[in-house]
Amino acid sequence: MMPSPAPFTRALAALLLALALAACAHVPGMGPKAQVWASSMDGARKLERQADLAPGDAAGAVLTLDPGKTDQTMVGFGAAMTDASAQLFQTALSPAQRKALFAELFGRQGLGLNFLRVPIGASDFSARHYSLDDVPPGQSDPDLTHFSMAEPQRFQIPALQAAKRVNPGLVLMASPWSAPAWMKDSQSLIKGRLRRDAYGAYAAYFTRYLSEMRRAGLPVRYVSVQNEPQFEPENYPGMRMTPADRAAFVATALGPALAGSGTEILEWDHNWDHPEEPLAVLADPAAAPYVAGVAWHCYGGDPRVMGQVRAAHPGKQVFFSECSGGEWSPNWGEAMGWMFDNLIVAPVRAGSKGTILWNLALDPAHGPHLGGCGDCRGVVTIDPATGTVTRNLEYYVLGHASRFVRRGAVRIDSGDQLAGISHAAFRNRDGSLVLLARNGGKAEQRLAISLGDRAWSLTMPAGEIMTLIWPAAASKL
Repeated sequence: MMPSPAPFTRALAALLLALALAACAHVPGMGPKAQVWASSMDGARKLERQADLAPGDAAGAVLTLDPGKTDQTMVGFGAAMTDASAQLFQTALSPAQRKALFAELFGRQGLGLNFLRVPIGASDFSARHYSLDDVPPGQSDPDLTHFSMAEPQRFQIPALQAAKRVNPGLVLMASPWSAPAWMKDSQSLIKGRLRRDAYGAYAAYFTRYLSEMRRAGLPVRYVSVQNEPQFEPENYPGMRMTPADRAAFVATALGPALAGSGTEILEWDHNWDHPEEPLAVLADPAAAPYVAGVAWHCYGGDPRVMGQVRAAHPGKQVFFSECSGGEWSPNWGEAMGWMFDNLIVAPVRAGSKGTILWNLALDPAHGPHLGGCGDCRGVVTIDPATGTVTRNLEYYVLGHASRFVRRGAVRIDSGDQLAGISHAAFRNRDGSLVLLARNGGKAEQRLAISLGDRAWSLTMPAGEIMTLIWPAAASKL
């Protein structure tokens, strides 16, 4: 019997393709083209596709991509599904409008957002202050008989389920703003500290929440111990937890309760300006084995500390878990550049597996909220009166990464930062390569992007953000 020609045909095709790529690699102007997507400092271009870039003679500052040198594997990019965001999605939009917006935010042909943060109980972006186990003042509930998911089931859970239908690979991180009031020394959701005798009940509160989320088809991959544990807000839920408090709670209660559950514990979930706090917890021999990594916020300090903490504990993961834009920074170009440099590029180069911004959606009055930030800006603004959706600069900053850097991508080496140029690069699982870059200077700059024995010449206007995408064939150069 004659052998099937299919294996021979496939082998011949592969050989011809390899020969063609090898030949192109040595012909000036030949080789894979790069797609270019750009956003300008003046907002005239917003994540717009430009002319493809062909290889050839290149001049300018050299940026070398090396797909053979890899670092962290990416989880993704996204924002927070706060109560405010979920309420707007579920009540301010018609079903058809919501379907279209979710396809745009979470779909592969849209932004592809795939990493969302979820408050456990109320944050300042909730219509009322609540926990998942509220009882009348003076009472307690150590057996959690009053535990209820009724509030998140109104808007948050349906919105998350709808997002997951669009993007089944959605990854969730959950964070509490406060333990139930009866567990705290303040007997209030506002201010106070968790009582030591409530550690067991609070760990059970976490496990009950995580179980209910799994039942809803929303498994939570990561959980932080406490949102912003160094801060006690005046007018919305919060809870101070010192490093010693967090280490003791994790070591004696939360860590054992979540061991083997599939949910990983993240430490800190607060600003860059106090790296000594997560370092103290990671130095605790009883707590550290239960801690998978460190999450960071943007509201103080220098993003370089993320890399310093990672260098001290290279086995721990890094995530960037909160930053909000707002009316305090109204200049489009300045805010866009700062966010791209500090919330996308700096975390990635420090080893972060993902970036999560704050509210996915807010209304034109910067709410709904009760206390807290009165001029924060969402990734999108939704007008409840009309259903009109406005895409804010956060939408485009996220999109430059989330639309092209897929879950499971690995960061590849792109060399040291160049004068005026911030950058980070990735290889997707399909072999395609992605470069994120911004010209932070005040003048146009030329960049020579080197990959193997090919180079691409790129001219970047002042303030410009660009994403370049090469097909999988480029990985073989």
